[in-house]
Amino acid sequence: MAQFNVNPNRFDPYKDFKFRVKWDGRYVAGISKISALRRTTEVVEHREGGDPSMSRKSPGRTRYEPITLERGVTHDTEFEQWANKVWRLGAGLGAEVSLADFRKDIIIDVFNEAGQRVLSYKVYRCWVSEYRALPDLDANAAAVMIESITLEHEGWERDHDVVEPVEPKEH
Repeated sequence: MAQFNVNPNRFDPYKDFKFRVKWDGRYVAGISKISALRRTTEVVEHREGGDPSMSRKSPGRTRYEPITLERGVTHDTEFEQWANKVWRLGAGLGAEVSLADFRKDIIIDVFNEAGQRVLSYKVYRCWVSEYRALPDLDANAAAVMIESITLEHEGWERDHDVVEPVEPKEH
């Protein structure tokens, strides 16, 4: 069976370095790394009282792992603004959390080498549980400063309306 129906001559799976993240209807600049989308379903073991030698297994509660987004530190304040909706120091009693809009749905789009969107996932009811404004600073290092947010969420699903595109041929 072919892994690619529209482009049967393609054998290589998609690469993990072309992606974008969208929230509030627009792509967020500079995101360089996203942790894996992962869910785990608990295993519930049970047995009948008359059968002590064998357990049966069935699915229990499903848990979605947090997602971490990383990008280089610039003057763009998207990460900080969202993190401040969850907790803003000095905002005054009762105003620390923006209950009306601290949650957002995000979209993770993945592109092929030609820049065509090939996969898309929608992640629901995200909120920032951890914000790292600056990394460890080291005068002896030569590295890019990275900021990050960790998003708690209530699940994700693939957008099945995004289908395999016809890949362009060489010129």
